[in-house]
Amino acid sequence: MVHSPSPRSPFLRTWLLWIAGFIAFPVAGLIGSFVVGRVDNSASALVGGAIAGLIIGSGQTLAGNHRLQAGRWIPATTVGTSAGLLLGASAVEYGTSLADLALLGALNGLVVGACQAAALPRGVRPRWVWAAVVPALWALGWTVTTLLRVRVDEQFIVFGATGALVFATLSGLALHWVVPSRADATPAALPTRSATT
Repeated sequence: MVHSPSPRSPFLRTWLLWIAGFIAFPVAGLIGSFVVGRVDNSASALVGGAIAGLIIGSGQTLAGNHRLQAGRWIPATTVGTSAGLLLGASAVEYGTSLADLALLGALNGLVVGACQAAALPRGVRPRWVWAAVVPALWALGWTVTTLLRVRVDEQFIVFGATGALVFATLSGLALHWVVPSRADATPAALPTRSATT
């Protein structure tokens, strides 16, 4: 008798791959900080956010296991992280308290989530789920990083590796619900491909 593979196997594989993509966050933060230094003005927020968004978007596309379209996801993440960091950092006047960074994260995530939701493939489950989850998880990433006494007073572009790991772990569950892997999805839930792609 031939046993079909466990339905959990594709989910676990794609989830773990997405979690591994957390490394894009600290790499993005290091490179962005090398270029712009501290996020203490609008120019550093815009440019640093764009650099970080480009790297994070690229990392998430690779970790997405062919569920995300690079030509849409990477620009959306770049624009969202840049505009979101400017919005969040200026709203808290570039402060670094726990409350400041949680609010910064929520506002940054609000813009990133909206941009990424618009970039999701056609035919996915309700996009608003992703747009709603990302702000909360972006705020959580900053909260975890701050509570672990990372030197947030240095005004980093994005939260640290521990916050990124929490973000990736939880966002991977949301992404799987919104855009399931092909092996897990029913035909109706699979993203459709346009005739021009």
